Amino acid sequence: MVVALTGDRPTGPLHLGHYVGSLMNRLVMQGDFEQYIMIADIQALTDNFEHPQKVTENVLELIRDYLAVGLDPSKNTFFIQSQIPEIAELTVYYLNLVTVARLERNPTIKTEIQQKGMGESLPAGFLCYPVSQAADITVVQAEAVPVGEDQLPMIEQTNEIVRRFNRIYNTDCLKECRPILSQTTRLVGIDGKSKAGKSLGNAISLSDSPEEIKRKVFSMFTDPDHLKVSDSGKVEGNVVFAYLDAFHASKDEVAELKTHYQKGGLGDTTIKDILNTTLQNLLDPIRGRRAEFKKSDLLDILRTGTNKTKEKASGLIEKVRGVIGLKYY
Repeated sequence: MVVALTGDRPTGPLHLGHYVGSLMNRLVMQGDFEQYIMIADIQALTDNFEHPQKVTENVLELIRDYLAVGLDPSKNTFFIQSQIPEIAELTVYYLNLVTVARLERNPTIKTEIQQKGMGESLPAGFLCYPVSQAADITVVQAEAVPVGEDQLPMIEQTNEIVRRFNRIYNTDCLKECRPILSQTTRLVGIDGKSKAGKSLGNAISLSDSPEEIKRKVFSMFTDPDHLKVSDSGKVEGNVVFAYLDAFHASKDEVAELKTHYQKGGLGDTTIKDILNTTLQNLLDPIRGRRAEFKKSDLLDILRTGTNKTKEKASGLIEKVRGVIGLKYY
């Protein structure tokens, strides 16, 4: 089975939301499936077109994060979106199959437009990036995509495009895909107001220093009514417990902490100390491995993966041109 990760945009480091969102599934699945992992530099330009250096400078940092968490380049194919022209060609074909009204109804797009405050300044490229994601997935003929819960509308729209294309051109050359959700489908931001995101400034990055991790943990939203240690506290909506659920090794210990907190007698400082230790133990080795990779090694991995992806993409685009009728010689 071919599995595709539609790609993180290289505008900043990976964070814990990525880790529980799709990377954990990637780690489990590597070696058993043909996995393609894309670095989405073109999509990053849809809201960073005035600062392209921000995108290009982070391409290597993004793959450094992938490798540091344990994704093996001998078991996964890493490639750069802009270096596969077939993706852009597929995107143009797919744009004819999707209405503007359908794109505007995409809940993921609507949320991101609101979060970024784009309004009337919304670039057409940003509105259309679900179509580009459909091309990212189908160009390698992926059958499954590890995603967070917020990306499910993207998978739905991809399958709509695939079905319409196959129906119109009487073909089966495009494959539908299914989402693979992680156990923690969405990680709340440290502010407790929305999902964790690097653009929102409420995420813990995999490359954060020990001091920065501790600062972010101790700034986390808990229970505003839990004023004294002896007070009973609320677990629902408590960001510290949400992160303990996602990252602490012992579910039984977390359950005991929740019971104690709800009864009273357990302070916020104590649970934040426990979470800080948990995250430090998780991220220390990742941060250490990041420093092991040389720039030349990273470029070699990307070059090899991109060349392999080009071969696969070239085969698909020939089929697509053929069924549309765009093969003239």
